Amino acid sequence: MLEYSLCSHFVKIIIFSVKIDREKQLVTVDELLEDTPLEDLQEQLPSHQPRYIIYSYKMLHDDARVSYPMCFIFYTPRDSQMELCMLYAKTRMALQREADLTRYYEIRELDEMTEDWLKEKLR
Repeated sequence: MLEYSLCSHFVKIIIFSVKIDREKQLVTVDELLEDTPLEDLQEQLPSHQPRYIIYSYKMLHDDARVSYPMCFIFYTPRDSQMELCMLYAKTRMALQREADLTRYYEIRELDEMTEDWLKEKLR
């Protein structure tokens, strides 16, 4: 189970880039990033391999409340190997359930993954 905690004065935005190790048949954390905007995350991800992204986003509401929804983003590039796409698709539900993430989004192109895109999804 992934752990996530907030303290009353300071919150770190934490991102997990998760991949599947094909040889070991295990889901592993590829990268752990802190306080990274989605646009910067695009540069960290491979353009030809699927990834699961678990992203905590600082969301400012109209009534001045602040929340930190955890988002599960499944990135499957159009030019990925079919076998790899199937492996990731088959594992997605189990990972999403294990991490207890209800906000699920799928993208095919990295440039789709922007702050505006995420804000629209979270409305």
